[in-house]
Amino acid sequence: MRASVGGVRLQEFWSRLGEQFGSMRAESVARDHVFASLGGRNAVEAIEAGLPVRRVWLAICEEFDVPRKDR
Repeated sequence: MRASVGGVRLQEFWSRLGEQFGSMRAESVARDHVFASLGGRNAVEAIEAGLPVRRVWLAICEEFDVPRKDR
């Protein structure tokens, strides 16, 4: 897995996820929620399949109504 994909680093992805959802819920959002927009994958599976991290982040933002200023 690449450290930087689509302009958003994987570390930054996890940091933003934690900021938005809290550390415990972030893990659940990334591993338990299946996104139709990511091909029926959870966020971790989508990243491992090679989808750009930014695309995965934006799918989460859309699904969970993250305010535009935090995207």
